[in-house]
Order: sequence, then C-alpha cells, then structure tokens
Amino acid sequence: MASRKRSGSGSKRQLKEKIVQIYESFFKGEDLARLNPNFWDELFLLKPKVAHLESEILRLNEEQLVTAKENINALFVQCIETLGNEHQLRVVYALQTLCALISAVYKTSGQCGFDVIDILMGFDTAEQRMRLLLSHCNTILNGDAPPNLKSLCLKLLLLMVTGNDNVSQNTLLEFVMLISIFETLIQLLSDSRSRQDHGHDVVLLLTLLVNYRKHEAANPYIVKLSILDDELALNGYGQVISWSLSDFCRAFSQDQKEPQSGSWFSSLSNIVGNMFLSEDTGTRNQQIRANNGVLVALYEAVHLNRNFVSTLAQTQTEPPTPPDSETTSEPSNLLGTFFQYCSIVMQDTKCEASFNTVKLCFLVLTCVAEDHYANSVMHDVNLVFKIQLHRLPMRHRTIIPDKPSQTLANTLLDLLVEFVMSHMMKKLPLELYLLCVGVMHRILCYQKRCRVRLTYQWKELWTSLISLLKFIIANEGHLAKKMNIFHLAHQVINIFNLFITYGDTFLYSPANYDELYYELIRMHQVFDNVYSMAFRYSAIEGEFKETALKLTNSLVNVRAIINHFSPKIDAWLAGQALSTPSEDQILEVVRKNYDSLTLKLQDSLDQYERYTENPRHSAFFTAMVRSVVNDTKLNIDFASLDLQSILQEFSTIT
Repeated sequence: MASRKRSGSGSKRQLKEKIVQIYESFFKGEDLARLNPNFWDELFLLKPKVAHLESEILRLNEEQLVTAKENINALFVQCIETLGNEHQLRVVYALQTLCALISAVYKTSGQCGFDVIDILMGFDTAEQRMRLLLSHCNTILNGDAPPNLKSLCLKLLLLMVTGNDNVSQNTLLEFVMLISIFETLIQLLSDSRSRQDHGHDVVLLLTLLVNYRKHEAANPYIVKLSILDDELALNGYGQVISWSLSDFCRAFSQDQKEPQSGSWFSSLSNIVGNMFLSEDTGTRNQQIRANNGVLVALYEAVHLNRNFVSTLAQTQTEPPTPPDSETTSEPSNLLGTFFQYCSIVMQDTKCEASFNTVKLCFLVLTCVAEDHYANSVMHDVNLVFKIQLHRLPMRHRTIIPDKPSQTLANTLLDLLVEFVMSHMMKKLPLELYLLCVGVMHRILCYQKRCRVRLTYQWKELWTSLISLLKFIIANEGHLAKKMNIFHLAHQVINIFNLFITYGDTFLYSPANYDELYYELIRMHQVFDNVYSMAFRYSAIEGEFKETALKLTNSLVNVRAIINHFSPKIDAWLAGQALSTPSEDQILEVVRKNYDSLTLKLQDSLDQYERYTENPRHSAFFTAMVRSVVNDTKLNIDFASLDLQSILQEFSTIT
C-alpha cells in the first residue's frame, strides 16, 4: 500500500506542468540557469502561467523575497533581452512574463515595504535596464509587429504606469521619463488601423504620463503634448475620445427607448437608475467613472494644446459598428458628442464619484469657453449640428421636442440652462453652479467682445437664472448656514448686468433687449427679495458680510430699471383704466421711457479670472487621476491571449 501511495504521490507531482515546477523552484532562490545552460532559451518557449507566476511571488514573505530577489532580477533582465529576439512567440511570452512579474512585484513591494525598482532590477542597473526595455517597446510599437503583440506591449507600459495608486509617487516612472515613447504613441494615433486597435490604451497611457509630477518638475510629456501640431495625430486623439463617449451616449439612448411604464417616478428610475442610482454603490461608481480616463485626456488636450481646439468641431468618422447596432446618419463631432455626454452625466450629482465627473466636465467646458478659436467655431452659423441633449424627467415640466440643427454655442447654452433648472435641491451643488454660471459668463463675454449676435431664446436663460435666485431666497435660512450663496447670486446678477450694459452690442435684435427689461420688471419681486437678503447680511458682522455687500452693490442698475419703469407702467395703467395689461402694452411703455433712464456704469462686467489648474484644482486632479489609475489597473488583461490568433498573425515563426 505504501509503495502505491508513493507512486501515486509521484504521479501527482509529474502532472504538474513544467513551467509551474520552474516557478516554484525559481522563487525559492534555486539557480536553475547554472544547472541548465539552455534554461532561458527553453523558458521562453513555454507558455507562461501568469496566474501561477503572480501567486508564487505574492506568497513570498519579506525574508523569502530577499532570497528570491536575485532570481527576480535575472528573470526581469532576461525578459527584456528576449524582447529583441527574432522568434516572435518568445517575444510574446517574454512580454506576458514581464506583465505578470511587474504586476506581482508592485503588489508585493507594497506589502513588504521594498522598493519595486530594487526587487525588479536593482538600483545600480535600473537606468540601463529601463532604457533597454523602452527601446524594445519603441521598436515593437513602431514596427510591423502583429496587433496582438503591440497590444501586449501597451498593456506592459500601462502596468508600469499604474503600479502605484498615486502616479507621481511611482518611482519606476522616473526611469520611464528617460527615454521618450511619446513619438511612438503619437504615430499609433495617426494611423487609422492602429488607432482602432490601440487608440484607447494609447490615449490612457499618454494621459497618465502627462500627470506624473505635473506641477513639481519638467515633465517631457506635458511639453510635447502642449506643442504637438500634427493634425493627423490630434484628430486621432480626438477620435478615440469621441468613440468612447459616443458608445456611452448610444447605450444610454438605447436604454431610454426601451418601453417605459408606470408613473413619472418609475420612468425616472428606469432612465437614470440603471446607469447611476443602482443600490450597488460599486456598480454605480463604476458606471459613472467608466469614461473618466478619456475625460481627463480630453481635459489635458484642451487645457494644454491650443492646436487641439481646431479638431473639436471637425466631423468625426466612427469606427466600424456591429451590424445589429444603431448608427446615426447625423454628422457628429467631438464637441457635440461631449455636450451630449455632459447632458447624461450631469443628471446625477448626489454621490462623490458622479459629482467629480460633472466637475471635470465643467472644467473642460471652462477651458473651451475661454478659447477664442473654440468660441469662433461654436458661434459659426455655417457649422450647425443636431445634437440630442438628455433632460432629467421632472414632474413640473413637459417633454420638449428635440431642437433642430443649430450652432454649438446654442447647444452649449441649452446644456447650461438645463443644469441650472434641474439641480435646485436642498443639498445645493454650489461649486458646480459657480462653474456652470462661469461658463455662461465666458460665452457672453466672447459675444460682447466680438459683437456676435447669436439667434437664441434668451428668455430661457433669463428664466433659469431668475428661478435660481428664487430658489436661493426660498432656502436662504438653510443654505446660508452651509455655503456662500451670496457669491453665486452675485455671479448671476453680473450676468444680468452684462445684458443690461452691453446687450445692445450682442443681442440679436432690439426686441430681445426690450424683452430683457420686461422680464426684470415682471419678476421685480425676486430682485427686491435678493436685495433685502443681501442688505441684511451686509449690515451684520459675519462670514459672508463682504460678499453680501458686493451683491447689494451689483443690484444698483436692476433696481434702477425696476424703480424707473414700475411707476410709469402703473401711471399708464391707471390712465387706461387697465388692471391686466398685455406684454406688448408693457413693452410699449418701456420703449417710450428708455431715454429718461439713468444707469450707473459698472466696471469689469466682461472680465473674468482666467482658468488655472494649480493650485485651486490640483488636489482634485490628483484624486481624479488616482481613480483613473485604479480603474485602468483593474481592466488590464494580459493573461487571456488567443494563442491561435497570435500564431496566425505571425507571418513566419522561426
């Protein structure tokens, strides 16, 4: 019996694959290469078992890690050298082994407190090894290597970049900065085929490299991205972002088209709930954050590169779609797709992850709204697009039919008005409102400066801002304890002041200007209440005294208009023995009494503080990039390669 057991036991040992046996011996510190001169040549002809490789390394405690360190160094070095081998299957297996090795060592070094560089290659040879590794990566990505091989190479680079949650504390990246892969990545974006195969990974990789110590030292990727003027590459970069956002929008639109039943509440739950309001917080956050990588990429390009702005409104071609998917015949562009995407994600700001996504959207819009060329494109009446903006279903409003083709500026203003109208809640997202009103202000400043007369339903914008003021007044007791609502109200009043002072230079017609005065007079009670509230807080010592005083002073012209026209309208009504005049009758009184109105000239209405990321938003982007790093890390799959597909891709294997 005993001999049979030994025999059985031996059989079990023999069933273990050779590569697994090698891993087990190797990480115990055994020198397998000394016993077999052909060890490394043979190793890279064996298909890696990446799960076993990772688990063997993760099983090591601190003492065992020190014992195995020399072998790990040797394996890392041999993998790098094999990347230059003409036998492409060896290259594939070396890349897979490197991926598993780097992934596992990052996890282990974090647990044991060792430096990842020391474990992988030793400090003395780190620069030399990394230069060789990146040189081989450049060769693979630049050459005519099969798509699967290039894809694996990009996954390796992404693993290196995402090893540490904080990309700026990733010591491996100090060495990645030594030899540039920027030109190689740009070349992949310039080629239509490689863009479809690898575009998403390339854009993510560039974005993460740009965020390495971006405010501390000279980062070559920031410099190179900011001066890039290759139109093909910039268009390719934009297309990759556009494809990702389009997929998201298409899925959401399809979800909306599915049969709805029940009350407005169930409709809301069906439309928004599946994407945002899931009970499973993890799933909800994952859905919201799904596109944050490309969103940060869009931000970096718009923020850093003036040349990129010219690609925003160019008609984009979509990648091939499955036969059963819905395609649109409408021309699309990155800016229009981004507006539609914003209209979806802006519907929910309740949890931190979704709030941050919406903030990121507004920061992109802020950069766009400050750019002169972007504004000229958005206001170009020869560039019109039919863009579907999604609106949050609410009980008190009817469904508005989709608007026809219009300028991008019209669509952007519609998006901003929609945000203002749909986020008046007890937990007011003040920061988002300030960003929203800031974008609105920048657009109007451009129109005033360039005397652009946009055909727009301005009453919708004025109504939304007056509604916001009404909400602030109604909830003053609750809100003023938690936030500076006077600052927001001041920004809103300044927009009205911009219209009052300069409206004749950019409103489409004199009738628009008359309508503005009509709305101010009609809703005078709201402005009176804002003044009363501001005056109260400006008269007492408190946190918001100074801002309340600014708000009080900013109302001088609005109050002058109300105080000038109201008695004249009352006198006219009394003379006509009317109690309910028509809008036209009121407007007629307004027109006849413009000349006797005296307004105070207010300074700096068309000025704003230019956007800067550092220091105000640097902590936000550190957290956002950390989130992108974690999400990217979870989605790097280097294990499940289709070997048959790879073999077919290789024209010859020696």
